[in-house]
Amino acid sequence: MAPKITDFVEDAGAPGIIAGIGAVLLAPVLIPVVAGIGKPIAKSLVKGGMVAYEKSKGAFAEMGETWEDIIAEAKAEIAEERETPAFEVSADNTGEHGD
Repeated sequence: MAPKITDFVEDAGAPGIIAGIGAVLLAPVLIPVVAGIGKPIAKSLVKGGMVAYEKSKGAFAEMGETWEDIIAEAKAEIAEERETPAFEVSADNTGEHGD
């Protein structure tokens, strides 16, 4: 069965009915006040989000450049290690090593 309005009234009780009537009567007054207060708050939140986005965009770009520098340095070190022999030949060829 579909709920009836009388079921709602019985469930809400007197305080619920009074609150509902008050909300209906005050809505035309409260909505413009809330909208007047809410709009500047919403606008400041949007502006803050845009500023944070711009700052983070610069920070992420800088972080990306730093990361690229680290990768380039690591690649250079790896290439240098490949060119350097694992052991060095001694320049001392005098034969005094127990010959």
